[in-house]
Amino acid sequence: MSYEQANPPTTLTLVQKGITLSLNNVGKRYNREWIFRRLSYEFETGKRYAITGPNGSGKSTLLQVIGGALMHNEGEIQYQVPGIRYQDISIAAPYLELVEEMTAKEMLQFHAQFKSLVSTVPEILQQVGLADAANKQLRYFSSGMKQRLKLAQAFFSDTPILLLDEPATNLDADGIALYHRLINDHTNNRLVIISSNDKQEYDFCEETISISNYKSAY
Repeated sequence: MSYEQANPPTTLTLVQKGITLSLNNVGKRYNREWIFRRLSYEFETGKRYAITGPNGSGKSTLLQVIGGALMHNEGEIQYQVPGIRYQDISIAAPYLELVEEMTAKEMLQFHAQFKSLVSTVPEILQQVGLADAANKQLRYFSSGMKQRLKLAQAFFSDTPILLLDEPATNLDADGIALYHRLINDHTNNRLVIISSNDKQEYDFCEETISISNYKSAY
């Protein structure tokens, strides 16, 4: 179901396992240019949502505001008990860097110090096709291998909220098939929000939010 309302409601609510986040008439701007404004929507646990729009339209910015990585410029964000913590959110995005001096195994072990993993490191690397490269420094990984590791960090973190920004970036056909398997196997009972303009990354989503609807609401 697409979300194409001209007059959207005024509250955005994320609910998952007791976690609630409400955004009221939230907008984001850089200098004098509004990226989006008066954005409102209701997300439900167990559903997958896509944020779509042209390149440079603000999809990634919206995803980062939802995740708490960027501050909004207007509106109100309310955290209700128990509140959203960084441990509750996992994200995979092209602009998130890996520590290239580490091996794949070390990177996941390091990540596990901040967010619990739902499986062992060897099992995770096996599932994403990186078992043979477990002890290889990330500086020697191809771009596709790095993206597989980023997806591994996000999907196998024990988090109720999963944010994915252009998740199939640098993936070949086998990598895209892996991505769809991860979606099918590891997103039940999670809130999933995907920022993309590539249908193969989000064509399974139940609802689509067009960022363009919030460009002219000045």
